[in-house]
Amino acid sequence: MPRKRNPERVLAVLLRRAVLEHATAERRRRHVPILHVGSPGRPHELFAIVPGEVMDHALRTDIVAAMRRQDGRRAAGSPPDERDSVLIWLTRSGDLDLQDVDVTWHAAARQACAEAGVELCFAVVNRRGWHLPASGVRREWSRPRTLA
Repeated sequence: MPRKRNPERVLAVLLRRAVLEHATAERRRRHVPILHVGSPGRPHELFAIVPGEVMDHALRTDIVAAMRRQDGRRAAGSPPDERDSVLIWLTRSGDLDLQDVDVTWHAAARQACAEAGVELCFAVVNRRGWHLPASGVRREWSRPRTLA
């Protein structure tokens, strides 16, 4: 009988991969936040958040919904249980303490997923770790290392 995968463990592995991808891809200390929809380690949707650009909640929600639909088309061959939820993560500079950009995009992601009827997992990722704003769970490393 196949062993069931622990969802929390799977999420932790995916988010660690997101941290490692971000740490290796982004070398600048300060950079624009980028919203990701999909799965780390695979092709996924990206949206660069330009500082100072005026966006209301409805526009952010529409952006997240469009990214989720586009990623859903890419993952159409995946098992149905994987299509019932979506992983959205925000990569940014700075520490993992909650910031305004986290709150505004988390609210937009919640709204877009509620309208689509899918479960949301939203994370904030920086070069040293990840944070789930909804639950407060976080994981940080002093020097993230590659996955074994």
